[in-house]
Amino acid sequence: MIISERRQLINLAYRLLGSLAEAEDAVQETYARWYAMSRQQRDAIASPGAWLTTVASRICLNLLNSARARREHYVGEWIPEPLPEPAEWVTGRPADPADRVTLDESVNMAFLVVLESMTPAERVAFILHDVFRYSFAEVADITGRTPAACRKLASSARRRIHASQAPVTPMVQQAGVVRAFKAAWEAKDIDALIGLLDPDATAIADSGGLVMAFLDPIKGAEQIAHGWAEIANRMPGNMTLLQRTVNGQPGLVAQQDGVTVTVFAFEIVGDRIKQIWVVRNPEKLHPWTLG
Repeated sequence: MIISERRQLINLAYRLLGSLAEAEDAVQETYARWYAMSRQQRDAIASPGAWLTTVASRICLNLLNSARARREHYVGEWIPEPLPEPAEWVTGRPADPADRVTLDESVNMAFLVVLESMTPAERVAFILHDVFRYSFAEVADITGRTPAACRKLASSARRRIHASQAPVTPMVQQAGVVRAFKAAWEAKDIDALIGLLDPDATAIADSGGLVMAFLDPIKGAEQIAHGWAEIANRMPGNMTLLQRTVNGQPGLVAQQDGVTVTVFAFEIVGDRIKQIWVVRNPEKLHPWTLG
């Protein structure tokens, strides 16, 4: 029964932290604390699932508080860790289906990026209540705040989400835009790229300072189009672009000799790309590649 809770905990921790590696560490620490107790102590817990959720959430809250300080020293922009479709995990990790994150609208990249703008307390209250449907009384017990305070935190987080949400573009339409972007990029067709980009589009890259990438966001359709044409000019001959699902939505990956070196996530509004997130930090690409 205890192990059966693992998938729920992984799903919760990934949404709270935006990092699968950190989520796995948080869940491992949760189970370590469970098994550190005596048999009598464990038997005395009426709801082991609720205990595990409470402990995991508190660990994540502590990690979020420390992450804000760590990311001040992060080289360049920090983007949440991208996830492939479960069938596309190529490392054998996670080997257990219980380790897989359920891909839905609460893990698309645009949603996760908005979560990053929240305070740790807002994020925890919102995810627990609005996504996982815990009552505010339960959220209060987990966070050590009053139900009224948790309600206020979740409401503030909800306003951030609503303010950032664009009209939903059908998945088939999104896939078509990404396909057209890939074709224009490979053809180095700057005009076609500009036509596929929102005039105020932004591109952000995350390398963690470990590989080469642009450090500052690129803003504007023309600037992004020229930048992507320059990237195409520099691509080695053994680089391949593939259309893949990224956090449940159409995206692209760049592979070099079969090793994924970059993942591209998109926010698409209508028939234009509003945002491009470029993840190159190899530490965030473990689920995608053997490299």
